[in-house]
Amino acid sequence: MPSHVEQQIAARIAAVGARRERQAADRAARSAQRAHGDAARHAAKLRRLAQQGRTAFEQRGNEIERTSQGGAA
Repeated sequence: MPSHVEQQIAARIAAVGARRERQAADRAARSAQRAHGDAARHAAKLRRLAQQGRTAFEQRGNEIERTSQGGAA
C-alpha cells in the first residue's frame, strides 16, 4: 500500500496531466475558431474586392459609352 506522501504525489501528477489535457483541448478549440474566422474574413474581403472591381468596371463602361456617343467624359 502506497504511503500518504506517495498518494499525494500521484494525485498532483494526475492533476497536472488533466490540466495539460484541458489546455491542449482549449488551444485546439481556439485554433479552429481562429481558422474559421480567418476564412470568413478572407471570403468577405474577396466579395468586397469583387464588388469594387465590378463597380469600377461598370463606371469605366459608362464612360466609354458616353464618349462613343459624343458626350463629354
